Amino acid sequence: MRMEKSMDELVILIRGAGEMASGVAHRLHQSHFKICMIEIPHPLAVRREVTFTEAIYDGEKEVEGVRAKLISKTEEIKSVWKKGDIPILVDSDGKKTRNFLKPDVLVDAIMAKKNLGTQINDASLVIGLGPGFTAGKDVHIVIETNRGNNLGKMILNGTAEPDTGIPGEIGGYTIERLLRTMKKGTFHPQKSIGERVNKGSVVAVVDDFPVMAKIRGVVRGLLREGVEVKKGMKVGDIDPRGKKELCFTISDKARAIGGGVLEAILYRFNR
Repeated sequence: MRMEKSMDELVILIRGAGEMASGVAHRLHQSHFKICMIEIPHPLAVRREVTFTEAIYDGEKEVEGVRAKLISKTEEIKSVWKKGDIPILVDSDGKKTRNFLKPDVLVDAIMAKKNLGTQINDASLVIGLGPGFTAGKDVHIVIETNRGNNLGKMILNGTAEPDTGIPGEIGGYTIERLLRTMKKGTFHPQKSIGERVNKGSVVAVVDDFPVMAKIRGVVRGLLREGVEVKKGMKVGDIDPRGKKELCFTISDKARAIGGGVLEAILYRFNR
């Protein structure tokens, strides 16, 4: 492909700012690309210390030395870039930001396990993370998000592995790591991210109903105070490895997916 822009002039729009989207954004930012992120008005991130979604609530969020800054107008994007930060806007369907930026690359990192409206003609290169996309149909390239030998792999034709509904194994545990509420209501954390807990510890309450840890470890992720949750919803997770510092760093999975997106961009434009 003949380049009309240099690599550092490419504009990349990322839909979503959750854990995987933030891992992608961090890696691309460190590679000196111009990144812009868009989110819904009230995102529900669990791993809040390593997700740029927190900027939606707090105005800005720093993850491993990279800062995302909330802006209200697309016209502010370039001024944020000049400061070396990542602009993030509330734009649920992405049309307003996409029409303004006319991005060279669009990454759908919502991780909804289905396509929520991304189309292959949204940019010169459209990348979808995980199941719900078909390479060559609604996106150009799919990135595998399932743990295993193919994690982070580019898929040029077809789809990613189907969602199993079982989280990846950490420290010998899978589903036991997750914190889920068995009641609809208002979420109130009783512990903090990075805090050690034992099996049976009350990590949060939904109204007056306790959410208890099923294993011993550290609280790696937890929803914000006061959010409304549904019955059966994931509200946090416990890391059985017990290393507090891992709660504040990008996961190996998010880094691998970020590497896959970087490879896809180079595959398409670095010819």
